[in-house]
Amino acid sequence: MTEVQPPRGILVAAITPRMKDDLAVDVGAALELVEFWEAKGVDGITLWGSTGEFPHFDRVERRRLIEAVTKKTRLPVLANVSHSTLDGALQMACDAAYAGVRGVLLMPPYYYRYSQDTIKAFFQEFASRSPAPVYLYNIPFFTNELRVETSVELLSTGKFAGIKDSGGKWEEFVALQEVAHLRGLAVYMGADPMYSRARAAGAAGTISGVASALPELMAAIERQALAGQSTESPDALVGEFCDRLVKLPAPMAIREAMLIRGLPAGKQSIPLGEKGAQRMAEFREWFKEWLPGAEREWSC
Repeated sequence: MTEVQPPRGILVAAITPRMKDDLAVDVGAALELVEFWEAKGVDGITLWGSTGEFPHFDRVERRRLIEAVTKKTRLPVLANVSHSTLDGALQMACDAAYAGVRGVLLMPPYYYRYSQDTIKAFFQEFASRSPAPVYLYNIPFFTNELRVETSVELLSTGKFAGIKDSGGKWEEFVALQEVAHLRGLAVYMGADPMYSRARAAGAAGTISGVASALPELMAAIERQALAGQSTESPDALVGEFCDRLVKLPAPMAIREAMLIRGLPAGKQSIPLGEKGAQRMAEFREWFKEWLPGAEREWSC
């Protein structure tokens, strides 16, 4: 599995635009976004992660988008194939592998609470049957936590290509990076404000929700980090943007930022209610004022 070279650098955690009055993916809009991200210097694309709101879509739609994007782009593509069942995850892994992805990401099974022993068995069985390299995906804000001890144990088996860690705990990243370095695996930082520090410490890259809306900003961090230059200014911008995201469902705020930039991000998935709508209006006005100055800074 790990003989396939893991992508490195800035991997966009892609939002998923959908048709105006349907649950179907707007594939045309998605491919326009792929062109945009490519033009802004990202290094890869990840489909159907949390930013892509995968729980809203069935297997047919998830397969359709993966096939379209892998045909369209020259960049490496990863696909999240998480599902509440083992069989469902394996079916989508087969779809993704057939489409030509570089690898698949897998969360612990979601909705119900499972023990770490059960989660470990789930991952081991999946890895033994997956047709594509497998990356663990830890995002405890939304599903069962993949504890760092469990992740280290799984990575040490040699059955996995790496991990995307969105836990946001530096000491856990260090533990993951240690085993990854020993085995030649990839650790992707999922907490955008920590990326430059993680990159300097050996991370393979980031799977970044911020890059969906602001690929130039994350690409600037990557360039400066690799050149040994200070990333203080772009890091501060990422922090400012993320501080605003946490006041809203993050995929919805990212989508709104993209719409303000004139990108075909599609419609929101649910109404926010009166207070949520007010917070979104505040985010919208802030982003419109913030963006021109941010563009000047990341372009320097």
